[in-house]
This record gives sequence, C-alpha cells and structure tokens, in this order.
Amino acid sequence: MSGAIEFARASCWYGPVIALNDVSATIGPGVTGLLGPNGAGKSTFLKLAAGQLKPSQGEVTVLGAPAWGAPEVFHRVGLCPEPDAFWDGLSGWQFVTFLLRLSGFDDAEVKRRAEAALAEVDLLAAKDRRIGGYSKGMRQRVKLAQAIAHDPQVLLLDEPLTGMDPVNRHRVVELVKRLGREGRTIVMSSHVLYEVEAMTRNVLLVHQGRILAEGDVREIRDLLDEHPHAASVRARDPRRVARAVLDLPEVVSVEFGEGGESVVVRTTRPDAFYTALTEVAEEAGVHEVFSPDEDLESVFKYLLARRGGAR
Repeated sequence: MSGAIEFARASCWYGPVIALNDVSATIGPGVTGLLGPNGAGKSTFLKLAAGQLKPSQGEVTVLGAPAWGAPEVFHRVGLCPEPDAFWDGLSGWQFVTFLLRLSGFDDAEVKRRAEAALAEVDLLAAKDRRIGGYSKGMRQRVKLAQAIAHDPQVLLLDEPLTGMDPVNRHRVVELVKRLGREGRTIVMSSHVLYEVEAMTRNVLLVHQGRILAEGDVREIRDLLDEHPHAASVRARDPRRVARAVLDLPEVVSVEFGEGGESVVVRTTRPDAFYTALTEVAEEAGVHEVFSPDEDLESVFKYLLARRGGAR
C-alpha cells in the first residue's frame, strides 16, 4: 500500500552520529503522531520528509517523488520546524507574506492567504508587531501560519505546541485535527504522549533513530503499560503501606526508600495499585505519591531491552 510519505530503509547520519537508522514507514492521509523522547530522531525524520536532508542511504518519497531534489513538490509541503529561524526585525505579517511570495502567489492572493493563515492561529491582532517581541507561543503560531498559508497537501509539525498557553494549544489541536479530516497528510512530532493522543490515534514510536512500534495509540498504550510502573509513596507508616500492597498480584516489587520514610512500589497495573493504596492511605498517613517513570526515556529503554531479549 502506497502513502503520501514513504521511507524505504532510510538512514541519515551526521559524521559518526546515526540520527535515523534503517527506517521503513508508510504514512497516508490524516494525522500521524511521531512520539519519542528528545534526541530520538524525530526532527531528522521530518527534515528528510521535507527534503531538507538527503538520506545517507535508502529512499524517502513524498507524493510519489523523491523528497530530496524535487522542487516540484516543495510547494505541496508545509513545515513547522522546532527551532526558531526568524528575521526578528520583520513583523508576523511581513514574515508570512514574504514566504508566500516565494511560493509564486500574486499580491492579492498573498494578502488573502496571509490573513486567513494568521486568523487560524489567532495572530491577526499582532500581525504588525515585530517577531522579535513575540512570546514563545506566538513564535510557534507564526511558524504554523507560514506552514499552512500555501494550503499544502503534506504538513510536517515538529513539537508545534511548545510554549503555547492552554487556549491556543486547544485552538491548534482542533486546527490540526480538522486539516487531517480534510484529507491532508500530517505528521506531528512530540515527546509528550497526551499531546499526540489529543490529535490522533495513529502513532509511530521512535527511539534511538529506529521505529520501535507503530499503530493505534491504544495499542501503543498497552505496550507502554507492560513497563513496570514505579510509584514512590511517602507516608507516616510506610511499613503499613508495604504490607497492604505486597501480596497484590500486579505488584512486582516493594522496597523502602532512603531513610525508610517512603516505599517504592513497582507494578504492572498502576490503576489497581492506586485503588489499593487509596484504601490504606488515611490509616498509613500517606502524604505524597509521585512516579519517577513519567519520563518517556525510561519506558523506551525498557521496551528496547525487552525487544532485544526476545531475539
């Protein structure tokens, strides 16, 4: 089955550093989430799809043409990069209209498209302000405006929600979902699972330059849930906590933290564990619970070790 974006055993390296390693993937219309910790290779994946990088080996095609060296498809692709690369002296309006003129639109069409794109990201009121005075969230939004202004068929978004306030975060999420429903092919990268879940169920898990898993986000969640979840519980009576959860079938291990004032519990079913903890929380004087496993990096390391052991 062919898709709008296809990676065929594609690799990319910078000197001795392998950024993407033997990746094969087919991405069709709709929104696809590219999920992985920082440094996983997500930005390199998007730059290859945008034609900004040439594969060191393998092939990357977009809309049936090579992504690298095919100018005829560039105007059909929009890229919202993670790093800022602005002329800070330009206003948001000048920035978007300049790039639209480079795409070959006449003055009337440039004006119409710039107004529409800036309105989509709620920046019309600030269009004449210098980008150098924009907040982080506004800079993210003006990058998104230029990415959608020429109505691309393929949209590549690298950590697009970084720095946005809740209102504009919701606005962008709804915009991306609508563009996906309209039939565009959208790839959105993030290192935050709930950001991806807010936009799509279709996910590629990327780690250390490889695709570790792909599919429905619920399947990915099931895969991540196999990772023993660690919870650190601070309580007046940590031994009572330990006794209450020790015999639960979903608890893998229980150990006391430094100083004996806390209990670290590893469990394969966090929901069941937290239910049991609630039942003894008041008697044991539980006053703090946190998970040191919230970082995706620990989960991905576990999955890599698990996959390696299965070979």
